[in-house]
Amino acid sequence: MDTFEIKKISDYFNKQFNSKNFSLKIDKNNNDSAEVYYNDEFLGLIYKDDEDGEVAYQFHMTILDEDLLDA
Repeated sequence: MDTFEIKKISDYFNKQFNSKNFSLKIDKNNNDSAEVYYNDEFLGLIYKDDEDGEVAYQFHMTILDEDLLDA
């Protein structure tokens, strides 16, 4: 993903959740993904899917069972 796409997706997250705390960082391991953060906390990865000329983005977030104990 390029910096323009990352900015658009970051703006989208902040608009959808009425926030200014979401940010995305380039995933150095994969050109088609970015890391999603809320403040400084890593939330997951967003992947770019460019198939048959249509672009979509998939957000993947893993929630550990032990993290649910704090909720």
